[in-house]
This record gives sequence, C-alpha cells and structure tokens, in this order.
Amino acid sequence: MWAKAAPSILTLANLVLGMVALVLCLQGHTPDAALLVVVGMVLDGMDGRVARWLHAESEFGRQLDSLSDMVTFGAAPAAIMYVSVLRDMGSLGLLLAVVFPVAGALRLARFHVQKTSNQYFVGLPITAAGGILATFALYRNLVSPVGVVLPAVMLGLSLLMVSQVRYPNFKKVAFPQSAVIGVPLLAVLVFFLFHYHLASTNRLIFLPLAVYAVVGMGVALRRRYTKDIEDSGDEESAGVGLELPEAQVKET
Repeated sequence: MWAKAAPSILTLANLVLGMVALVLCLQGHTPDAALLVVVGMVLDGMDGRVARWLHAESEFGRQLDSLSDMVTFGAAPAAIMYVSVLRDMGSLGLLLAVVFPVAGALRLARFHVQKTSNQYFVGLPITAAGGILATFALYRNLVSPVGVVLPAVMLGLSLLMVSQVRYPNFKKVAFPQSAVIGVPLLAVLVFFLFHYHLASTNRLIFLPLAVYAVVGMGVALRRRYTKDIEDSGDEESAGVGLELPEAQVKET
C-alpha cells in the first residue's frame, strides 16, 4: 500500500517545497526560495517515473502533479521575481507577476486535454519555465538594465509556455528501478550542496535550463524554415508540370 502511495508522496513533497519557497520569498530569502524550486524540479522529474516503476499511475496522480506544479513552478517563481525586481515597477510589475502563473495554468490545462506524442511537449513545460525564472532572479545584481531584461525574460517565458514550440520530453528517459532509492538522497544532496558550499553559484543552474528553452525555439525556427523551402520547391515543381503540356501543344 505504501509503495503505491510513493509517487503521490513525492508530488506532495514538491507541493510543500513550493509553499515553503513562497514563505521564504515573502521573508526576503529569495536565494533559498529559488533553491527549493530547484529541489522541487528533482522531485517532479521522479514522481512520474516512480509511478511507472510501481505500476501506480492514475488520473488522481496526474491531477495532483499539475496542482503541485502550479504552486512550485508557477506561483513561487512569480513571487520570487516580484520580490526581487517587479515590486519596484508598480502596477506593471504586478501585472507581469500575474501573467506568468496564468500562462502556466493554461499550459497545464492544454497538456491534459491535448493529445500529443510522448516524445515532446507542446509549449515550454512549466517546470522548466519556473526553474529558469526562479534562478534567473538571482542575476538581478549582475544584469543591466535589470528593470528591462528580467521582466522581458519573464514575459518571454510566459509566451513560450502557451506557444506551439515543441520541447523534448526528458521524463521518458529510462532509469534503472534501483535509482528510486536515491531520489530522496539526491534532493537532499542538491539542497545541502548549493546551500552550504556553493551558495554563491546557485545561479549556475539557470544555464542548462536556459539552453533547454532556447533549443526549443531554435528547433521550431529550423522546422519552419525547412517547411518553407519544401513548400517553395513544391510550388516550382507544380509550375513546371503545368507548363509542359502547353509547350508540347506549340510543338505539335
């Protein structure tokens, strides 16, 4: 019985981390809040795999996962960005803080009703978007002008979540079942490693997440460019096919 409940326990742990991140953020501890979002990403990446290993997949688990994601990767990162940067922008900052979780909610709702291949996601997953936003807020002292760049990134992530851009689904990457034992240890290791030893480099986690977001856009642009070339070639071929009969008539 407890084995079947393991995926939901991981999901609830993800939700708890999101709530704690919100509280820490409101207390001004934004680096720690961003770190908890990153740890939540580890748990979110494993609960589905654990469910498949234990044959405990259910609609209840999928809905619970989405609700947890809204808190940990929607509300918490938006609050982190608001406390870090947006509150100095007045009503515009509040609007941007609201747009991000709203886009995340639309992304999750579409995920549940739209049937797509298991090999890719349509739109930037809220997990990645929330991780990018939470960790990118740590760059506020390094980015200039901060009042333009960070809000623009936040708006861009919101648009990518509701876009038609395809992103690889790494949740389908296979891991040995024995790895489930190391999930709690991995989450704890990530927390202590960054909090006590690499606190000044927490923002490095931003880099692979940002690459993931940019790669999706690059693939989409390449697919569009290839399609335009193919369509252009088809039109030229069709034009040649229409001209041949006329040439043959003139010769006869």
